[in-house]
Order: sequence, then C-alpha cells, then structure tokens
Amino acid sequence: VQLQASGGGLVQAGGSLRLSCAASGSSSNINTMAWYRQAPGKQREFVAAIAKGGTTNYIDSVKGRFSISRDNAKNTVYLQMNSLKPEDTAVYYCNAVAVFPTTTTVRTGQYWGQGTLVTVSS
Repeated sequence: VQLQASGGGLVQAGGSLRLSCAASGSSSNINTMAWYRQAPGKQREFVAAIAKGGTTNYIDSVKGRFSISRDNAKNTVYLQMNSLKPEDTAVYYCNAVAVFPTTTTVRTGQYWGQGTLVTVSS
C-alpha cells in the first residue's frame, strides 16, 4: 500500500484547509484510514480516523473543527480542517491499516504517507 498526501499549506488562524490522501497498491485491503500530526519538538499524535464502514474517531482538541471522510471508490481519505488555530501547526501524516487474510491466519500492515505541512499563522 502506498499513500500520497496533499493539501497542506499556510493559512491564517480561523481559516480552513482540506487534506487528501490517496491510496494505491493493495488498497482494497485497507480497513482504517487515519491522520496523525507531529508538531515541532513534539511526538506524533493521533488526530482522526475513519473505518471502512464510516465510523469516525477524533482527538478531543479537534472535535467540532475537523472532519474526516473517505471515498472508498477512489481509495482516498480527506481531512477537512476548519477554525484552524496556531497550535494545529504540524506535519500531517496519512495512515492506513490493511488486513490480509490467508487460509490460516490474518496479517495486518500499517502504512504511512510522506506528510504534508500545515502552518497556521496567528
């Protein structure tokens, strides 16, 4: 599975951005897709996730401002970010968990995109 993220940029506080992440390769095996972020000097943290059936989950700090969605036909996940704050500044990474069942077991794989920089100015 390969992930290609895009959509980052510079925006003023209160503005909006939409990130996209397109999956290729064994994309039909993907179950959950998610976004993580890493701010300068901080550890990477979970932001939002969406299961193949559409169930979503968010970190508390983005609830009500960010919205994750996916287009299974296009193998693409989106992160709509509204009311952006300077503390949202980070490199955002796309993540996917794929499941590969065999006759005897189930193997899972976790994949990362290259990251896209979001900078929110005050």
